[in-house]
Amino acid sequence: MDRRQYLATLGAAAVAGCSGRSNTGEEEGVVIDSGTPPETDADAGVPDVDVETLATGLEVPWGAAYRDGTLYLAERPGRIVRLDGDGDVETVVDAVDGVQHVGEGGLLGLAFHPSDPYAYTHQTYETEDGALANRLVRHDLTDGWAGEPLLAGIPGAHIHDGGRLLVHDGALYMTCGDAAEAERGQDPDVLAGSVLRVTLDGDAHPDNPFGTPVYSYGHRNPQGLAAHDGRLYSTEHGPTVADEINVLRAGENYGWPEAKGPSDADHFTDPVASYSPTIAPASATFYDGPIRAWRGDFFFGTLKAEHVRRVRFDDGGRTVAEQERLFEGAYGRIRTVFTGPDGHLHAVTSNRDGRGSPVATDDRVFRFTPA
Repeated sequence: MDRRQYLATLGAAAVAGCSGRSNTGEEEGVVIDSGTPPETDADAGVPDVDVETLATGLEVPWGAAYRDGTLYLAERPGRIVRLDGDGDVETVVDAVDGVQHVGEGGLLGLAFHPSDPYAYTHQTYETEDGALANRLVRHDLTDGWAGEPLLAGIPGAHIHDGGRLLVHDGALYMTCGDAAEAERGQDPDVLAGSVLRVTLDGDAHPDNPFGTPVYSYGHRNPQGLAAHDGRLYSTEHGPTVADEINVLRAGENYGWPEAKGPSDADHFTDPVASYSPTIAPASATFYDGPIRAWRGDFFFGTLKAEHVRRVRFDDGGRTVAEQERLFEGAYGRIRTVFTGPDGHLHAVTSNRDGRGSPVATDDRVFRFTPA
């Protein structure tokens, strides 16, 4: 387990104005092992970026995934839409059955089976006794998106429901928040406060460490998942301090609520980066598109800080070499960032989630391309 020290101050950053172009900027974030802060060269060759609006008028889009070149979005109140070839928004499912849009819960993550005609969603629902819970549902695309719950009864609440899905290496990963009860994070027998790994049929993965769907635990509210070079990364919301980027490993304990950010306890796994005060990281993706200076970099959206964060890792993905803020304040709350089949970076706003200040065209989907 890596033990690292961090500087949790946030420095000056690049801002993209409403013109839709971004510039680079310096960011003080993480102190590497040598104790020397990583330096970001403001003239390191990052080009201007054009911002294309792909869709407007959405309502809290959360999950985003491409299938056969078409972008699908899951809106938190329960609708699934897709963008047609002319850029129009088409409703695929007007109201997913049983979704309870309460607080941060609702219709959250979206992913597609890599080969078969199935989609997966992360849903908040109401149990028979009236409690909130979360579930993993598989949808049959040949039968009108008919849903089949694969994993249900995950503790839910009006906050901290996690929600991100990722299909990777023949398995499905699912982030689960602590559902507003912090002590769940330290119990590997509880599905809340954890990242789950299941087969594409919803069974506990045979290589899981506890014989259950739990892959890792000690999480507060992870909302980002991305895989790169054999490693699985997540982003996680802290309380008022210590938002985190973590490298996830089977069976490891990431500390919540006993540890917030890095700690001196050997039985906890430290984050790769920690942010105080919080910025609310809400997604994760790696870039391998046409902007050469971004290739291999890690991106995530921030809700509270209202920017897209670019991070470059070093030391085999275990330290942060440099990072910067992009488009700060230009579009409001950024929930989900992802890359499309053409390699371009995308971002989805979350200004209609009850905590933002929406403009008439919110919520929106953007695509970032070379200028």
